[in-house]
Amino acid sequence: MALSDPQPIGSTNGDRLPLDTPEIDTPEIDTLEPGPGNPTPRFRLAAALLFATFVTTLLAGIQLQNDFLNNQPLFTFSQGILPLAWIAQQPSRLLLGIPFSATLLLILLSHEMGHYVACRRYGVQATLPYFIPFPTPIGTLGAFIRILSPFPSRAALFDIGIAGPIAGFLVAVPALVLGLAFSKVDPALVSASNTHLAYPAIFYLVRSAEGIHLPMSDIYLHPVALAAWVGMLATSLNLLPGSQLDGGHILYALWPRAHRNLTRMLAVVLLPMGLFLWTGWLVWFAVLLIFGAEHPHVSRAPGLNQGRKWLALFALFMFAVSLMPVPVQSQGWTLDWHKVVDTVHRLLHYLHFPSQA
Repeated sequence: MALSDPQPIGSTNGDRLPLDTPEIDTPEIDTLEPGPGNPTPRFRLAAALLFATFVTTLLAGIQLQNDFLNNQPLFTFSQGILPLAWIAQQPSRLLLGIPFSATLLLILLSHEMGHYVACRRYGVQATLPYFIPFPTPIGTLGAFIRILSPFPSRAALFDIGIAGPIAGFLVAVPALVLGLAFSKVDPALVSASNTHLAYPAIFYLVRSAEGIHLPMSDIYLHPVALAAWVGMLATSLNLLPGSQLDGGHILYALWPRAHRNLTRMLAVVLLPMGLFLWTGWLVWFAVLLIFGAEHPHVSRAPGLNQGRKWLALFALFMFAVSLMPVPVQSQGWTLDWHKVVDTVHRLLHYLHFPSQA
């Protein structure tokens, strides 16, 4: 994900989606450039976050690989949430986490370096990739880079926006091919898990290409395939066409006048999806609220050439084959419905869309 400031260039408030709540303060990341009195602060921060994320994803990978080898359901964590004592008994168990951790970090790093290299090509200042370590079942919340200077043209914006998803996708697909080959068929073990994954279209395409004639619901994913699944989820989320997500950059480069309204429409769609389908969509709804419907100004001329327009179709293809409306379902989860109608009505009011009483 390539993000500029929440308050875009040329706007006093970023044209954020109107809310009757106070502004949310977001922490600033150190963006000082390297110099004699400031030796590579961004590199140190990026390296520290990368190392921390390696540790958290390695710990997650150890558990995933151990459960896979010992026929335990997915996300069982049979050795506990933080099995440090278990690992200390046999330090070689650290190696169990490498397949998942290395695959996932390679996918995420490829995505962010795609953005970063494109920024360097066009002379756009940007931070190195910042990874987000977090004690989730996969050990991370992803990664991002921060754009520090304006985009010089729509072509530059398009290339920077699309480079990340393409780079990550091109790494995730081989990982998926390899991971599915290592996966095993065990319907009972899959159904025994409290967490059930949905699968995007790309999984079914690869399954067919490998000659696997079984339902995906019968396949227990190897940790490498699970890392590819996370990579595909990240690809689809980043390609959402709005705000300053990668898909929003691509949309603005293609159709600047439509960007604001389509971002607002996307917000209207994501809220009920978060309430009715998967609560994770509420996070992305919040991202749209924070970064707003306005995009940093980019000169309208010149426009995009035909080659980039064809490449935009490939972005649409990546989005279509990686999208999962309900990525994860957990047993025992119930939805509180009593404020759904009121919440939707308030959203339409905030966004100035007419609603029927």
